[in-house]
Amino acid sequence: MIPDRVVARIAVRAAREALAEHAATSPPRVELAAPHASAAVRSGTARLGLTLDLPYPIDLAAASRHVQEYVSRRVAHLTGMRITEVTLAIEHLVPSGGPEHGRVW
Repeated sequence: MIPDRVVARIAVRAAREALAEHAATSPPRVELAAPHASAAVRSGTARLGLTLDLPYPIDLAAASRHVQEYVSRRVAHLTGMRITEVTLAIEHLVPSGGPEHGRVW
């Protein structure tokens, strides 16, 4: 069995890949904090929790779905586990001009 912390590291890497893929299709480039992940592994399945920043403005629903689906597929592929849940917590919305260029209300 793969330890929780290893699955969490794989999920962080997958989240970075998903965010980079999404950033490639949107014009503004912003510096986002690294995602954080937790994993609960049981009997060949895993539940994942991700905390991350997203650029603003962005379609939150579409970006969230993209990250959840990508992370689920990627972690399942790399670990051979069935991913039953990927929850997201959006920590910050980072304005496209960077955090020093305004606040998100």
